[in-house]
Amino acid sequence: MDQPLNKSESRYFNTAVKMDRALLELLDIKDFEYITVREICERADVNRSTFYLHYENTADLLNETVRYMLDSFISYFPEQAVQAAHEYAVRDLSELNFISEKYLYPYLTYIKENKRIFITALNNAKSMEFEQVYRRLFRNIFDPILERFNYPRETRGYAMMFYLNGINAVVSEWIKNGCADSVEFIADVIKGCVLGRQ
Repeated sequence: MDQPLNKSESRYFNTAVKMDRALLELLDIKDFEYITVREICERADVNRSTFYLHYENTADLLNETVRYMLDSFISYFPEQAVQAAHEYAVRDLSELNFISEKYLYPYLTYIKENKRIFITALNNAKSMEFEQVYRRLFRNIFDPILERFNYPRETRGYAMMFYLNGINAVVSEWIKNGCADSVEFIADVIKGCVLGRQ
């Protein structure tokens, strides 16, 4: 069982969340490279010394903000979809197909609604540790699911990186185009690429 946060940890966490939100709000109105520590502090209502207690620079905050977004990402999925992902060991195999509207629509909607930070993420991909995010997804979700489908262990890592990077390439192109195409259209493109046209 998780231990509750003590008062100082809770204050530290709340301050970090305020700065994450401040950066997200600023990203809605300007590009990341033009955002200053002063603007972040003003919007978050914290002083500069507090900022530097938490982060070395704005890029450091950006990395944390992406993690904060990924943590809030799950709220876009219907509860039963989240439950299915966590119960992959006992769910029917038909429920473990993530290339469906139930999973793609919330995922793509989240990206579209937060496209400014995803544009920033694309421009700073090397520093954003997305490879680590993919590997964590593989280890905690996709590897156990592929086990259920009896996918050969020796090729799983390659197959999943191909699959995840392929979806990422489609989404990246969509983001570069300002998410102009609909969520439904991009979901259909991804399904066609992964599952083939039916």
